[in-house]
Amino acid sequence: MRRRGDCDSRVGWRGSEKSLTEIKLKKGESVDKALRRLKKKIDREGTLKIVRNHRHFEKPSERRRRKEKAARFSAMLSARYADM
Repeated sequence: MRRRGDCDSRVGWRGSEKSLTEIKLKKGESVDKALRRLKKKIDREGTLKIVRNHRHFEKPSERRRRKEKAARFSAMLSARYADM
């Protein structure tokens, strides 16, 4: 029996199919180095960010507030470095 919140590994968020992130071990490559490459690849794809955002339900007002805060921060940074 599946619990609420469990998802099939082949199915991504909102029902769209998504392939799993994978890397191929190069000849003579250590597992530590391959794991580092995998972590970088996952970070570039934004997979962890998506998973963390889906851990708990975020109300639309909270999402809007978070996006406005990020927009204010980036506007502040662009204003600060506009003269340089």
